[in-house]
Amino acid sequence: MTDVVARLKVKDKHFEIIVDCDKALALKKQGKISAGMLRDVLAIDTVFSDYKKGLKVGSVDLKNAFGTDVIYDIAAKIIQDGEVQLTQEHREKARDQKMKQIIDFLSRNCVDPRTKAPYTAQRLEAAFKQAGVNIDERNVDEQALAIIKKLEPIIPIKIDKKRIKIIIPPIYTGQIYNLLRNFSLEKEEWLNDGSLSCIINLPAGMQLEFYDKLNNLTHGSATTEELKE
Repeated sequence: MTDVVARLKVKDKHFEIIVDCDKALALKKQGKISAGMLRDVLAIDTVFSDYKKGLKVGSVDLKNAFGTDVIYDIAAKIIQDGEVQLTQEHREKARDQKMKQIIDFLSRNCVDPRTKAPYTAQRLEAAFKQAGVNIDERNVDEQALAIIKKLEPIIPIKIDKKRIKIIIPPIYTGQIYNLLRNFSLEKEEWLNDGSLSCIINLPAGMQLEFYDKLNNLTHGSATTEELKE
């Protein structure tokens, strides 16, 4: 059980509470938080403008910012919408988890361009250490692309991509753009009947996931064809 600061900025003013780190993070992860959930989470029934300096927030300022001075209602808002400070243990755990996700992404999507063989997670992890790769809070896809460049002096590596031709019936073309914009769009053409014909490039490891999403959005009416290089 470790107590940490949770903070939120409202109307250019800072508000801080002291919470149990594990319980606060669990509540934040589940989404909607009610005041009744906070009794075992708050370490001190006080709102501070600066906890380290011991500066407490008065009732008037609380009402101006939150519309109430009830501590549990305010704490629910701070945890849900604000930032919960992480302990070193939590930061290391989050970093290790993100590293595993990135390594999994690369092992599914990257190959040795000389042999076309994929890399094992163990080989990638060793290359990470050799290249001095640092993991941060960016999403997996964004970090993976940057990491590939760092690994290139260590191992020959590239993303194995598939070229997919897709024809989407007119009724679904508006919905499909949110899906297509996540991938490299090579060609786009509107057909005479209003259908959309396009060619996209996507990582090989995401092909089945992409087909599932495409079929769900178009109820299986889109046609696809894998094109050879």
